[in-house]
Amino acid sequence: MKKQSVATMQPAKDTAPMKLLPGSNLLDRVQDVSNSIARRAFEIFEDRGRAFGHDLEDWLRAESEFLHPIHLDIAEADDAVTVRAEVPGFSAKELDVGVEPHRLTICGKREAKKDRTSKKTIYSEHCRNQIFRAVDLPAEVDTSKVTANLKDGVLELSMPKVTKTQKVRVEEKPA
Repeated sequence: MKKQSVATMQPAKDTAPMKLLPGSNLLDRVQDVSNSIARRAFEIFEDRGRAFGHDLEDWLRAESEFLHPIHLDIAEADDAVTVRAEVPGFSAKELDVGVEPHRLTICGKREAKKDRTSKKTIYSEHCRNQIFRAVDLPAEVDTSKVTANLKDGVLELSMPKVTKTQKVRVEEKPA
């Protein structure tokens, strides 16, 4: 498979640059996440005593253990689609954004920070270290003109719509 170049968007003031990848480059990443979730769902199934009838419940539980949900706002104007995604704690280097004409994919993975202490942990709660979200866009967008900015844990994408050209039939009038 031919490697495609990665476009780095110029950051606005106080924002981090983002790299945009073609949606096809994210396929391996998506497959790895899906395989991990499937393995965990099977472990849950086995722990349940191999009781059938809970496939979806097992999958959703496994998915929630691996992925942090991404909350989105999608707005459509006459000339563009704008997406705001909450990705708290993720830097621009840890995020991969894939834009296809009708689809947006956001993936992220960050390293877990483990504090080593001599204290006994009674309770610990952490946010997930991976995110994934794929959404269908309400209109076809021009993938070569997408801009992305990350500021204060919010990823904002501006995607201009493809302008449709209309064919006009020209008829010759007799003289």
